[in-house]
Amino acid sequence: MAETNTNLDARLLEIRQDIGEVVAAFDAAGYRLYLVGGSVRDAVMGAPAISNEEVGPDEGDHGDAIVRADYDFTTDALPDEVEELISPLAEAVWLVGKRFGTVSCRIKGFTLEITTHRGDSYHDDSRKPQVTMPTSLHADLMRRDFRINAMAVEFTRDSAMEIIDPFRGLADIDSRIIRTPGTPQDSFSDDPLRMMRAARFAAKLDFDVAPEVRLAMTEMAQRLQIVSRERIRDELDKLMLAPRPSVGLRILVETGLAEQFLPELPALALEQDPVHHHKDVLEHTYSVVDKTRPDLALRLAALFHDVGKPATRKFDVGGASFHNHDKVGSKLTKRRMRELKYSSAMVSSVARLVYLHLRFHTYQAGWTDKAVRRYVVEAGDQLEALNDLTLADCTTRNLNKVRALEDRMVELKDRIAELRAREELEAIRPELDGSQVMEILGIGPSPEVGIAMDFLLNLRLDEGLLGYEEARARLLEFWKSRKDTSS
Repeated sequence: MAETNTNLDARLLEIRQDIGEVVAAFDAAGYRLYLVGGSVRDAVMGAPAISNEEVGPDEGDHGDAIVRADYDFTTDALPDEVEELISPLAEAVWLVGKRFGTVSCRIKGFTLEITTHRGDSYHDDSRKPQVTMPTSLHADLMRRDFRINAMAVEFTRDSAMEIIDPFRGLADIDSRIIRTPGTPQDSFSDDPLRMMRAARFAAKLDFDVAPEVRLAMTEMAQRLQIVSRERIRDELDKLMLAPRPSVGLRILVETGLAEQFLPELPALALEQDPVHHHKDVLEHTYSVVDKTRPDLALRLAALFHDVGKPATRKFDVGGASFHNHDKVGSKLTKRRMRELKYSSAMVSSVARLVYLHLRFHTYQAGWTDKAVRRYVVEAGDQLEALNDLTLADCTTRNLNKVRALEDRMVELKDRIAELRAREELEAIRPELDGSQVMEILGIGPSPEVGIAMDFLLNLRLDEGLLGYEEARARLLEFWKSRKDTSS
């Protein structure tokens, strides 16, 4: 066991002290209160007492949004009784999950979810579980996703706080393996999203997935289709923020789960060409994702950055080429992320990064003022993420190439700093506004104003600030040449 009993007891005592008033209230009313789920697992493994990750008894499998919990509890008290007990103690109470047995509250700065012992399962054609209450603690633990999350500790004012472990979760933690309390077939039939969750916990904890669990995931992969896109998206997001997302992504691909919601990922396993020996794009993607910092938009961009390659792959004398895969990939990214119900802002950020992920390499001649302005303006608020993605995208083992790229990135950042000192790079816009353009050219509101503004923006990017008179003269010159060309 990673934690000694003394350290584990101290950690559990700390949690009990954090919510002492709640423990006392349930104890006085004659109800049982058990710490469950990730809070127990993390305490056993020596992780911080507050995991701030698990949501509800099976991480929100009731399908409604619930406040994210610091601590999860289960009890034999019914939801109305839970609400009555905690309302006088809480700074805030949320009842959005009450019809599924969960009452959430904030007490002394800690967020708690207290759920009546329950059981639930999915019908074959339903995206919502059927919830039953009350059940026993054993039945409640039995219906949880994995044995490492099916442990409990009873909290009373004077309990010894021994771990209740009917399904040998402690042994699985020692063995660093993920198994289900019952058969994986029953577990995944009850909630197919648990198949994705197995991959996520493997990535988060650096555990293996037991062979029988992998087999069930492979055989039941299509059952993921009954799960809402929103829940799949949320589970993918958690996986992408794990220490090594590639561990979980690899499991999703190998079991066929990725094909159910992200077919672009397994499609990257391009067949190796015996003549040209081009890189395995899927393995490259795994590496890029792992190299990025745990920022969701950045990690998703790393995941999607090469999805345009299968559609653009061509072979010629020089080997395989993927011309325009950045543009094609950006379109595929938008389509897939929208299908997974990502916000418009997140879709825009990730698609932009995919579109621009090769932009750094187009400036081989050096970082002129013109190049720096265009790079910064195109990247917008994703500039730091674009730089990070560019560095992560270099997975060669050639140290000289790696150092050369890093040196060029340092040069770019220095040039950005220099230009920022002289210009407001992030606020670059045409030097003349629309009203001035119409007055100078003698035109009214029309598409022609947009053409003139595009010219002025490119002028600003290429040559910097020119002053009103010079910008006016250049606009008139452009407009005259445009008319001469069209006549």
